[in-house]
Amino acid sequence: MQTPVADEVIQKTKSVALVVYVLYALSFLYGITAIAGVVIAYIKRDDVRGTWLESHFAWQIRTFWWGLVWTVVGVVLALVAVGFLILFAVWIWAIYRVVKGWLRLNDGREVS
Repeated sequence: MQTPVADEVIQKTKSVALVVYVLYALSFLYGITAIAGVVIAYIKRDDVRGTWLESHFAWQIRTFWWGLVWTVVGVVLALVAVGFLILFAVWIWAIYRVVKGWLRLNDGREVS
């Protein structure tokens, strides 16, 4: 059983994870917010080590880096048109990851 202090830390950190998902969602309009989100995820990751929230911060960090890698690949390959398909796929994939993570966070479940 968790202590009231542990419950409070979990709730606060859950709110931070929600903020990161919101920043990622906003990045579809304002790309720069994803950078703020990944910085926050890296900073708060150690606070939740060993809890179900750890999976959310790992998910958010992986979403940022893989999204960045595939976006760069898509931009480079846009010169030969196939890059636009890659960019569209990355966009759909990122939406899926943000929505799945957000829903799992709301349910109090790990994300994988």
